[in-house]
Amino acid sequence: MATFGAVVLWTTFSLLVISGLLLNMLGLFGNWLILLGLIIVWVSTGFIHFGWIGIGIFLALAVVGEIFEAGASALGAQRFGGTKGTMVAAVVGAIGGGVLGTPILPVIGTLLGAIVGSFVAAALYEVVQSEKPLGQAMYTGFGAALGKVGGILAKFSMGILMLLAAWLTRGEALPAP
Repeated sequence: MATFGAVVLWTTFSLLVISGLLLNMLGLFGNWLILLGLIIVWVSTGFIHFGWIGIGIFLALAVVGEIFEAGASALGAQRFGGTKGTMVAAVVGAIGGGVLGTPILPVIGTLLGAIVGSFVAAALYEVVQSEKPLGQAMYTGFGAALGKVGGILAKFSMGILMLLAAWLTRGEALPAP
């Protein structure tokens, strides 16, 4: 019976990790699924894996991944000549595009919508508010879209780092402080 429980535990963990990494590639909440899987293993094994420090590291990496993803389109817009207003527009556009893209083409529409939304919002802001020529506005929009892609890759990387940290802290845990 104990073997069956272990198989179920590690299968569940594996499915959460795989799902999490796939969701990260779509710009969704994948690192939180990975964190959930790590916590399930930690609790189910009697707190012998990872420890409080490990769980804290996993949580920090998940938060950093979200920050990278959220800020990357803004940073991309800025690097390609955008203003602070353009940076805000790029982030809002990514969120709005993701929401609008999801029902049109579930799953992949979220990713494409976020990238296109970031581009359109940044470029539109540049044309309307900053009164820049269309070519320059599109260049800035391209920077926002490129930043969004970079943010998604950074978030995926944080998921991989979470797994690496889990492997490094897999032994007996230190007692809680």
